[in-house]
Amino acid sequence: MSAATALPEAALETGAWAGRHLGERTVSYTQDEAILYALAIGAPVNDLQLVFEDRLRVLPSFGLTLAQWAPDLMANQGAFDNRSVHGSQELLVAKELPRSGELRLNARVGEVWDKGSAAVFNIIVECDYFQATWQIFAPGFGGFGGERGPGKPAAPRGEALGVASVQTQPNQAALYRLLGDKHHIHIDPQAAKRIGQDRPILHGLASLAATTLPLATLAGAHPADIVEFGGRFSGVVFPGDKIEATIWDGGRFEAAVGERAVISEGLAVFS
Repeated sequence: MSAATALPEAALETGAWAGRHLGERTVSYTQDEAILYALAIGAPVNDLQLVFEDRLRVLPSFGLTLAQWAPDLMANQGAFDNRSVHGSQELLVAKELPRSGELRLNARVGEVWDKGSAAVFNIIVECDYFQATWQIFAPGFGGFGGERGPGKPAAPRGEALGVASVQTQPNQAALYRLLGDKHHIHIDPQAAKRIGQDRPILHGLASLAATTLPLATLAGAHPADIVEFGGRFSGVVFPGDKIEATIWDGGRFEAAVGERAVISEGLAVFS
């Protein structure tokens, strides 16, 4: 390759991340942390299976808080910078989490897609209980000659099955950050202003998980019975916003706050 067509060093490093093993970690948690998680995504206090240790069923999405170290590790190693955003999340559930205990997590990088001006990193964390995939959209890290990846799926068609809503609480981001994601944009107004928001925003994973509570009710299921869920973060949610999710056949859904889309390509499947 001539000097005129040589790729930037950062772009060459981007392609090399594909398929890389990120290591293994054993993480532990208590039933109190699982209950805190349920409260932080809006579980009602009268659902004793989510908030009372004697009847506790741990929400599968709680596992995402235990696996957050994997994308954080890549950020710390310079795979992407602070311009990057959490684009989407997927979770496949193999079996229900115990009320407390230890999980042995194995993390790796899947595909790294080249979007031209940006790269998309697929970060996969697996254990006996679930497989979770983060998609990190990293502006400035594309152009390395990789595959572009799949296109945007078609929007849901046909008549919607129903609409479910969840009212987030003003203190929800403050609670959720106690589970490990302490990025300042979720608590500090000045940090939020630096990303163009006039006040702190709710964590994407908190808003995504919050939608599963009313969607479970609409499906005639319990939230802990979810076996597959995910979605793309298409807009910000502020603590105190009311999220409305429209669901179609097969568990596909879209969520919005008023006219503002906040989750697209959503999926919530219950057993």
